[in-house]
Amino acid sequence: MENDFRVLLYYHYTTIEDPEQFAQDHLAFCKQNDLKGRILVANEGINGTVSGLKKDTDQYKLAMESDPLFEGIVFKEDVESGHVFKKMHVRPRAELVTLRLNEEDIDPRQLTGKYLSPVEWKEAMQQEDTVVIDARNDYEYDVGHFRGAVRPDIKTFRDLPEWIRDNKEQFENKKILTYCTGGIRCEKFSGWLKQEGFEDVSQLHGGIVSYGKDQEVQGDLWDGQCYVFDERLTVPINHVNPSIVGKDYFDGTPCERYVNCANPECNKQILASEENEHKYVRGCTPECRVHPRNLYIKEQQLSPEQHQERLEVIGENLPVRS
Repeated sequence: MENDFRVLLYYHYTTIEDPEQFAQDHLAFCKQNDLKGRILVANEGINGTVSGLKKDTDQYKLAMESDPLFEGIVFKEDVESGHVFKKMHVRPRAELVTLRLNEEDIDPRQLTGKYLSPVEWKEAMQQEDTVVIDARNDYEYDVGHFRGAVRPDIKTFRDLPEWIRDNKEQFENKKILTYCTGGIRCEKFSGWLKQEGFEDVSQLHGGIVSYGKDQEVQGDLWDGQCYVFDERLTVPINHVNPSIVGKDYFDGTPCERYVNCANPECNKQILASEENEHKYVRGCTPECRVHPRNLYIKEQQLSPEQHQERLEVIGENLPVRS
């Protein structure tokens, strides 16, 4: 039946004694229930996204909610017409979200920022002496973010603490609000901010996804789309006055379509229209466009002559082979 699939997004900080064994057992359980997705397991808990038929995701939720280990777990749920993953992976990790704080690591069950509901968050964003910090990576911010939010210049979450320390003067004596996709990164990041000496720190409870589902705020003050880590890549959040903030990597026109650079050694995520993907053979630089392993050339079965013709349109050429 169309739209009888569900996507579950969730996390839960708890103590898992043997993550490797848990991951093996949990993978088998997920496969038995015909689920597909990506789940990370660590000593500090679980973080996952899975998709499946409603009857199978309901069974999964029931099993997790019935396990004392995951008491209080919260699932965010989307309706879809099919799976949003190709396979099912459950992997043990040292951390659920990679901050690599080592001896300074944060346990969100002991230290974290104040939780704000979507309604409280919307109100807090508009108060004076408030700064909103996006706790996600730059490519996530670029396709969508809260209006006026600070964009940390980072490629990975583990770079965020150093960036904050380098730009500390922006946030001193301010009310700090921080947010991420589903809430898990902010649990640790807001606690780290408090540990660093920032006193007034709050986080969006349930993350951007919950904000978009709240019937009262309906995603207001969010611009663009929300990046998600499955085959959908982006989902809508603002149901009041949606806008496009993403810009095509090649020509700067409005765009919300992500692709990966066709050079597998680069694999950079870029926003690009279908037209520009073909025009630039999905290469983010001249070097990537002529890389011998360019996947676009292989997928489209372009001959060297056809490849050269594409490049000539944008004033480039294949390198001369000796």
